Amino acid sequence: MAFEGLASKLQETLKKLKGKGKLSEKDIKEAMREVKLALLEADVNYKIVKDFVKKVSDKSLGKEVMESLTPAQQVVKIVNEELTNLMGKTETKINYSTNGLTVIMLVGLQGAGKTTMAGKLALQVKKKNKKPLLVACDVYRPAAIKQLQVVGNSIDIPVFTMGDKVNPLDIAKASIEHAKSNGNNVVIIDTAGRLHIDEELMGELQNIKSSVNPNEILLVVDSMTGQDAVNVAESFNEKLDVSGVVLTKLDGDTRGGAALSIKAITGKSIKFVGIGEKMNEIEVFHPDRMASRILGMGDVLSLIEKAQQSIDEKKAEEIGNRMLSNEFNFEDFLEAMKQMKKMGPIAKVMEMMPGFNSNQLKGINLEQSEKDMGKVEAIINSMTKKERKNPTLITSSSSRKKRIAKGSGTGIQEVNKLLKQFEMSKKMMKQMKNMQKGFKKGLFGKLPF
Repeated sequence: MAFEGLASKLQETLKKLKGKGKLSEKDIKEAMREVKLALLEADVNYKIVKDFVKKVSDKSLGKEVMESLTPAQQVVKIVNEELTNLMGKTETKINYSTNGLTVIMLVGLQGAGKTTMAGKLALQVKKKNKKPLLVACDVYRPAAIKQLQVVGNSIDIPVFTMGDKVNPLDIAKASIEHAKSNGNNVVIIDTAGRLHIDEELMGELQNIKSSVNPNEILLVVDSMTGQDAVNVAESFNEKLDVSGVVLTKLDGDTRGGAALSIKAITGKSIKFVGIGEKMNEIEVFHPDRMASRILGMGDVLSLIEKAQQSIDEKKAEEIGNRMLSNEFNFEDFLEAMKQMKKMGPIAKVMEMMPGFNSNQLKGINLEQSEKDMGKVEAIINSMTKKERKNPTLITSSSSRKKRIAKGSGTGIQEVNKLLKQFEMSKKMMKQMKNMQKGFKKGLFGKLPF
């Protein structure tokens, strides 16, 4: 999980402060020493760590904090603010052209994930009611053009290519004319990378930049490379004056050094982060929300946004109403599961919950939990429509249970377990009936749980 190590250590350090009541200067210094070590272990640039700790220490030792009735909470607030500032304060949006064409150029080293990110970005743009065009300008890497075409086909977005025998500069120029002729208003250029930075690569990118005059030059870097990612960002920014950074593989980066260092080193904001392999697994980068997640405060705004994007509100409301009116059956249960699965893996949803700490998940096999959900789905799908609508038919019939277990590849014990859980859920919903009015108008009335 993203920032797992750092989040765990920072949360533990700040928890110790909260248990002390009044704080002394010695308490603050000891805490800041632990914060410093946590940041260095997370592969954050040493100079940035030094500046960060000094700012937090100076503010924490101020009169306002030391004389406060809740000094530990004030320190947490300061750490949260400084982490947010370190990562760029607020989100930075794409600089769309007010009229005409918006050109986005993706640059970076080979293997950073530019081609996949080009598709993810195109999908994001498409959701904003734009008409994107993907452009294959990597003529050097074997199968790079084919990869972009496969990506484009998977999300139903056109790909402009002239093959691998044409100069990338000519392809970039021709793509602009093609976009204008075909009604595309956002051009996303997937450029070539190298395994290292060289003059030839930079010269080619500078020529494309001069020719197409992009609205955005987004540097794509692999967050798991830590300080190397920051060094790459510095070099590309020096030559191309990039407008923003896109971090890939953030879901696999347990340290977070790149995300915490890039803005301070280059002055360029992180605009997007890749959080998985699927095309929709991309997020706008919100520094304040990320700081909140790191400190275990959750990210309720992102959770709500994800729910609104993923869940069919009308269906969810119908399910909620049926739950509270005691009409809930296995068809509703199956639909509720489908709606929840749209929000993504359990671990990623849990990261957004306030009070979440990765240590709490130790010993819990989330992959197994997701497999169990698959089993539940298989059991329900093995029931007849009549059985799904009236589960009591199954409860009293061993032959039905055997048939369902055989059809779902499970055992009678697992079928019985599901029936028992379902009955318990119905009893709970009956008890909640009196709370219906209070929930119907709020967020929980719209979500299928």
